[in-house]
Amino acid sequence: MSIIDAIVVGGGPAGLLAAGRAAELGAKVVILEKMRTPGRKLLITGKGRCNITNSASVIDFIPHVFPDGRFLRSAFSNYYSKDIIELLEKYGVEVTLERGGRYFPASNKSLDILNALLNWMNELGVEIRNGQRVEKLIIETEKITGVKSNGEIINASQVILATGGKSYPATGSTGDGYELARQVGHTIENPIPALVPLETKGSVAQKLQGLNLRNVKAVVWIDGKKAGEAFGEMIFTHFGLSGPIILTLSRIAVMALQNEKKVEITVDLKPALDEKKLDMRLIRDLNEHGKKRVGNIFREWLPSSMIPVFIDLIGLDPEKSCHQVNGKERKQIRNLMKNLRFEVSHNRSFKEAIITAGGVLTNEIYPKTMMSKKISGLYFAGEIINLDAETGGYNLQIAYSTGWLAGNSAAKAGIENE
Repeated sequence: MSIIDAIVVGGGPAGLLAAGRAAELGAKVVILEKMRTPGRKLLITGKGRCNITNSASVIDFIPHVFPDGRFLRSAFSNYYSKDIIELLEKYGVEVTLERGGRYFPASNKSLDILNALLNWMNELGVEIRNGQRVEKLIIETEKITGVKSNGEIINASQVILATGGKSYPATGSTGDGYELARQVGHTIENPIPALVPLETKGSVAQKLQGLNLRNVKAVVWIDGKKAGEAFGEMIFTHFGLSGPIILTLSRIAVMALQNEKKVEITVDLKPALDEKKLDMRLIRDLNEHGKKRVGNIFREWLPSSMIPVFIDLIGLDPEKSCHQVNGKERKQIRNLMKNLRFEVSHNRSFKEAIITAGGVLTNEIYPKTMMSKKISGLYFAGEIINLDAETGGYNLQIAYSTGWLAGNSAAKAGIENE
């Protein structure tokens, strides 16, 4: 049996990039994947479309990463968005650029991305062993010598942990890698769901279930203090709030909920108008349609499904004519349009979280190689690292870049050891 140079634990995007790069440099690589097939989570990204990456420059990308995107500078300087696009195009994937700098496959099928990466693996001779549950890392004098998987010791001088986080556990991301890292002395920042929908108190969100709002601004408040804001699209659900801007703000909300702080989300339905301009519009419309029922004029201002909810919140008689609306009622209408408030009670679970916040601390990993500072020959890639980002292809690019760098470093270290 041939000697294995590098073991990659996990067959997601980070693991596939790590294995591919190491194999390109001549390493004999084996991927140990827990599930029956690799790339399960990749298939559901972007609602099955796969938001491959983002066109942002490195300088613009880094602020979208938490808690410290600067850790990724070396990884991005070695392998970035143009590189993954070039690789995918080589294997027949045509890509398109959409709003917000988001790249998608032209086919809108994430399967095309996975197939391209698997074809790359096949061409390079990377062996993928499915159904492999790694139980232990084998360490001798602070150096890795292999792993124990399904009860069998598999020897290798380099091991890359690319096991993912805890989000979407049905795809295999159940936090196994955190325990493996902890066993050999690494510190794990407590994993929490990120890019996750939020549950709200009361019945307003439920009454608006299914309503999708565009071009609105959401603000998250922690104990009454503004903690973040986002502009774009959101959706009301049977439990509360979801959609891109809510997912973006959810990291702040979840961390505050963990610390038992009061979390509120306000939605500005008219962000293009300040209070004064909105008030002038309301006065104009009410005057122009003075004899109409006030319930009808709301159609000029809000989506139809929102109207009865708004009227109920204000306590307004929908049969009242527009010229009968007084200043106090107009102020209530304006305030609701600018500050529709929801108190957040909980976040949804890892089953609905797009990404995991938390993981192996970056100060225990060499940023120029992705190697552990504690165990020689052990590397980390992807979501297992304490890095997470906003929606828009950022998280997948982190996986590609850290995976490529880990594979590159492991292969070169393996060659030097021969």
